[in-house]
Amino acid sequence: MNTAPALPNITVVIPHLNQPDALARCLAALAGGTIEPAEVIVVDNGSVRLPKEIVNDYPWVSLIKQTIPGPGPARNLGATRAQGAILAFLDADCQPDPHWLERAAQRLQRDPDTILGGDVRIACGAGYKMDATTAYQVIFAYRMDHYIARQGFTGTGNLIVHRKVFHAVGPFKGLRFAEDRDWGQRATAAGHRMAFAPELIVHHPPHTASGLQAKWDRQLAHDWVRCSRHRDKIWWAAKSLLLIASPLGAVPQIFTSARINGRRNRVMAFIGLASVRLYRAKRMLHLLYGNDPNRLLQRWNRFDLP
Repeated sequence: MNTAPALPNITVVIPHLNQPDALARCLAALAGGTIEPAEVIVVDNGSVRLPKEIVNDYPWVSLIKQTIPGPGPARNLGATRAQGAILAFLDADCQPDPHWLERAAQRLQRDPDTILGGDVRIACGAGYKMDATTAYQVIFAYRMDHYIARQGFTGTGNLIVHRKVFHAVGPFKGLRFAEDRDWGQRATAAGHRMAFAPELIVHHPPHTASGLQAKWDRQLAHDWVRCSRHRDKIWWAAKSLLLIASPLGAVPQIFTSARINGRRNRVMAFIGLASVRLYRAKRMLHLLYGNDPNRLLQRWNRFDLP
């Protein structure tokens, strides 16, 4: 453990669900940071086994339980128990860069009222020969800069905000909502400034193909709830069909992206993109023809992936 003085004004909130190995790596990364966390709250959301042994290795980590399902309610409970003036939201399967907390504190000293969305990168070694699913995610996953600029929200796996701002916006919503998008858009609609902070880096392991499908299932179920009018359903049908041909339009982005190296990996990224968008189109058409979106939400409770 680094012996540099703690920053007592930051609380790290980590929701956890059946990911003990990932949580252990996350806490180890925090312990190896340039400053020691003053407080970390792990909020378990219904795991088969509580990660007590993992949490007990760190005196600055507390473990609490949230019985309401969903990462939003878990984060809300952590925020209500937090003592710090700054809330740093992190996912259990993310590993923060050693400078993450230090740079977050420095940035909010300069920008105290700004909501910060950090950079989430897919964890894979340099020169790594990627499969199609991983290569796709390296280019297209977790584009917080685009989310902030184009849609007014950032992901909650790397979100830094003053506690007073968080409570002014209000809590995250539950499992039936895309809680990060909903919260961020409420914040920007209320006039709060949101900024991309590329220096705040966390690494996320790539999802397997089935894990990526489960993630899109949840996202599509959230989006479908907002399609209540007839014209919304026409737009939904048109978008699902356009998705099938859309990978061709992404070829220039794939072959010029600085986020990936090597021609082979770029080809794999195109294959992965085509596979994902075909899957999304199929799921969207299933929902259009009467499939129950709640069945897609049931896949959110995932375990550690190999």
